[in-house]
Formats: sequence, structure tokens, C-alpha cells
Amino acid sequence: MLPALHEQRWQLPAALGALAEPEALRQLNPAGSEPLPDALLALLVRRGHASAEAVAALLQPPQAPDPLLHFADLAAAAARLEQACQQGEAVAICGDYDADGMTSTALLVGVLERLGAAPLAAIPSRMEDGYGLNAAMVEDLAGQGVGLLVTVDNGVSAHAALERARALGLEVILTDHHTIPDPLPPHLALLHPQRTPEGSPFRGLAGVGLAYVLAAALCRRQGRADGLRMALDLFCIGTIADMAPLAGVNRRWLIDGLPRLGQSGLAGLQALQRLAGVEGQPLDAEAVSFRIAPRINAVGRLGDPQLVVELLTTEDAGRALELARDCEGLNRQRRELCEAIEAEALALLEADASARPDFVLLAQNHWHHGVIGIVAARLVERLHRPCALLAGEGNGRLRASVRAPRGFAVDRALAACADLLERFGGHPAAGGFTVRAERLEELQQRLQHQAQRWVQEQGGSHPVEPEALLSLAAIDREFLRQQQRLEPFGIGHPQPVYWSSGCTLHSQKLLRGGHLQLELDQDGARLRAIGWRWRGEAQLPRRLDVAYRLRLDRWQERERLQLELVGARPSALGESGEAEVTLQRGQRLYWCRRQGSGVVVRNAAGEELHSGSTPEHPYLRALLQDAATALGLAA
Repeated sequence: MLPALHEQRWQLPAALGALAEPEALRQLNPAGSEPLPDALLALLVRRGHASAEAVAALLQPPQAPDPLLHFADLAAAAARLEQACQQGEAVAICGDYDADGMTSTALLVGVLERLGAAPLAAIPSRMEDGYGLNAAMVEDLAGQGVGLLVTVDNGVSAHAALERARALGLEVILTDHHTIPDPLPPHLALLHPQRTPEGSPFRGLAGVGLAYVLAAALCRRQGRADGLRMALDLFCIGTIADMAPLAGVNRRWLIDGLPRLGQSGLAGLQALQRLAGVEGQPLDAEAVSFRIAPRINAVGRLGDPQLVVELLTTEDAGRALELARDCEGLNRQRRELCEAIEAEALALLEADASARPDFVLLAQNHWHHGVIGIVAARLVERLHRPCALLAGEGNGRLRASVRAPRGFAVDRALAACADLLERFGGHPAAGGFTVRAERLEELQQRLQHQAQRWVQEQGGSHPVEPEALLSLAAIDREFLRQQQRLEPFGIGHPQPVYWSSGCTLHSQKLLRGGHLQLELDQDGARLRAIGWRWRGEAQLPRRLDVAYRLRLDRWQERERLQLELVGARPSALGESGEAEVTLQRGQRLYWCRRQGSGVVVRNAAGEELHSGSTPEHPYLRALLQDAATALGLAA
């Protein structure tokens, strides 16, 4: 969503200091490697990759170390599963109903089937059971003759369920990446990223990554590399869908797995690609995030997660296509529900338009638990405020999904309201809770107080934070190819945001769906830009600075480069080519203007500092660099 101009708060990146000169930047290219453009090198420096060695590690991460040296219980867990395979034992894979949990379950079910065990998937219902393994599931599995449980993407907090498992004589292998409680529930073995050594490349694994580690250790014990044939494909889908950090082994394995994902031997993945319209195309992280993962997640939100497990383990292409069509139908239903709930939520806010709350809390009994988190995230994007949406749970209780902008800690806010909540959990960006209806008003007041100071500090505006300056003339297929060398993009390593200054608005058009299409010109280079879900001014200024991501737009068998706008503002560079911006450093104000290809900085006393000079004081050198950045003259 592209916010109105007055709602944006631009924050340009810090000057590069000693690395600002092009020759210094180019020293960061790894030896023997194809050089990267200066704009990409500047971006990498700002992300902390400030040496040739760091850039090399990003482009080609090292291979994963031996996981047996990082997971103390891995050998015991693999040995127990080897015994189950040798004896054809029934093994329950107890997963979760999100994409990470469903792909983790499918991964272990598929591998164990190939190696001789008799695995069965056990995933709770979002609507009836809620999150995680429960005692009733354990009793049902024990009744089916299961003697071994493996949890994936859950389990470390399932005390009641695992106490029941111990009472019934069931052994349990826990694989989970959620917060470790004290004490732990009973278990045979535990695989958890936080149990690895400090600085371990396994620290960022999601549930599917832990399942992959366990499956790989089992296959090595049995000398069956073929058992892992499709496991890397599922690792890629689950890791991206769960928004795990793209560092350490996550990055290494995604670089290995993504190029072959489009040709996966999984019949279910091929069927999903066909219905998503990406059949025959390379599958990058973006395609997985926006085309494949939502179709899987929709099932966990609205349907039976067993559908996804069967889809991702069947070898029957016809059955896979049938199941993929079921996913498609549920995804369509998910979109319709989200649109309806979002429209209703906005109507509720507009009905009380006298004051926008600092913490948006909206409740309706009929809203669907499975999608309110998606709608809460959309409201955060629109309002730039923490949002909680609540749906009725019965017995006078409501269940909430909470989302928040960067910088507001959801987990801390909920912890401060613990005395009002039946249950709660989460992390800084998202969470959930259950509350009794009669406590809702007091809860809203408490959360409003929690958010008030944060909103005041932020100014209630949408941050626009470009990372590198780019001229429109520099944007071509070759630059896009160079950017692709930095992939995959995701959490911890997002797609780059560039900015271009002094662009001329050649044309402006509002498209169906409320999207804004612009044609921009800069020194004779012209490109199309799109601002999704525009809700700002009817007519933009003729001269603009724009912040954007670079996309290759595919439409009706045509491909063209396109700027996906994240921000726009009136340019400091006027028609005459002159520009002046104001910098504030502490209590001091400085007025900065262009002079040819350089800058002039003037203080309140009228004294001027020219970029052609070489001041000795670090403060003055930094001031010149900041002025050049603000005026669009520095990377």
C-alpha cells in the first residue's frame, strides 16, 4: 500500500563515510568474482557487509557444518527413528496447521515412508483444538497402536499432552523453534535452534528446517540418500512461508534448493504451480511467498491440514491436481473473507472518525479466526498502528490476532495486560490472546496506553527508508540480473529499496482496484511505476523523489521493468535544477543546496561549507556527506 504524501516520513540512509568513494566501494567485490554495481555495494555496506569477505559469504554462504556437532540430542533421535524404520513401526508426526507445520509434517511422513516406517500425520484443528499437541490427540494415537511421537513446529510447551504420553508409555522426540519453557515437558530427545552453540548457523531454523536436519541424519545412518530426494523442496517452501531469517544454513540450503524447485518431483508442488500460474517458470522466494505459500496456508486457516500433507506426499499426479484444486478453492474463500472483514473493520473505524486510536482493537463475533491475522496485518500497513482483531470463541470469550509495525513490541504489550487475559503469546511483531468479553473495555484502555507513547515518538506516520540512490538511467535488465545475485530475499535480508531524486512526472493514472500508475522521467530515462492501493492526492507534484523496489512485470507474455513504489515526496530539486534541503543535527539547523555536482552547507550564522573543501573535523566531513545524501548526490 502506498500512503498519501503527507503520511510519509522519509529517512534517508546514513552516509558511507570512508567508503563513500567509488574506488573504496569497489574494493568490497570478492576476488575473482564478477563486480557488483556501486549502488548494490553501498546497500550491502549499510546492511553490515562491509568487507570483501562478508560480501563473499552473502553471495556464496559456506556449506552447513555437521549438525551432530550442534544438536546434542540428534544422534539419539535419529537412532530411535532408525529402529522404527527397521521394524515398520507406527510413528505419529504431530504438526501444526500453518505452512511451516504442514510442510514439516509432510517432509517427515514422506521420508519415513520411503525408509520403511508407518508414519501418520496428526495435526490439530485450528477451530476445534487450537495450537499444539493436546492430551486427547495423544490418547487417540495410543489407541491406534502408536508408540513413538515426533512433534514438528510445536511441542516444547505441550506439558499436559506429553505428561499423558509418558503415562501411556509413548516416547516423544520434540522438534520445535518456539520459546523454551522451564521446566520442559518429558521427552526422549529435543531438537531446538536455541540449544545449538552460540553463533551456530542452525540458530535461525524454522520447524521445517529442524525436520530436514532430523531426516538427513536418519538417511545418513541408513545410507539412503534417496530418502531425502524431495525433502529440500519442502524445506524451501516451509522456510520461506514461515518468514525464517535468511541467514546461516537457511540461506545456504535455499540457494541450493530454489533453482530446482520449479522442476520438483513432488506431484503436489507441480499441481500447485500449475494452478498458481507459475508452471514452467523459475520459482524464487517471492513466487513462493506470494503464489505457493498462500494456497497452502489457506488450508490450515479454513480447512483440514491433512489435505496439504496428502498433497505434498502423494505420487499420483491426478490425485495431486484434485487436492491442489481444493487448496485453490479454499484460497479463494480466504481472499473473499479477508476482503469482507477488512471492509467491515474500516467501516467500524470510519463510524468513529473523531479520533484514530493509537491501538486499534476491533471485535465482531462472526469474524473467522483463521483470517483475522491477515486482516490485522493489512490494517497495520494502512494505519501504521498496532492492531488487534477479535472473533467470538463462545462461552463469553473472544480470540484475537495482533499485528504491529516495526518498533512496537506486541509480546511486551500483552505481558503488561496478562492479568486481563485468559491466555496469550507471541513475539514483537505479532501475537494472540483470549479474553472474556466483560474485560474488553479495560483491555482496550490498557493497550491504548501502551501504544500512545510509541505513536507520539513515531509521529503517526509511515516510515520510508530507502537504502541506496539510483538513477533511472542505471535501471536495466543487467542491473536486475546483478540484483538477483543477492537473492534470496526475505526476513533479515529484504528486497532492496532504492530512491531516485528529481524525477519528472510525465503521466498519472488511477487503475481499477485503486492502484496508481505513473510514468517518470529523469534525464531522458523513462520508466513506469506502480503504487498499490493508493489513497492519497488526486494529483501529484510535477517533480518527485520516489522510493521503490525494482520488479520485472510479466503481463500477457510481455516483460518490462517496473518500479514498485513504497514512497514519494515533492522533490527538493526544482525545475531550474536548484535544490535546498534543511538538515537538523541536535539543536543546530543547516541549509544545504546543490552547486553544480557538489553541495554547499550554510549554518545559522550564514557561514558556508563547500564540498570542494576538505575539512579536517569529522563532524564537518560527515555533514557534507549527509548533505550530499539528502540532495540525491551520494549513494
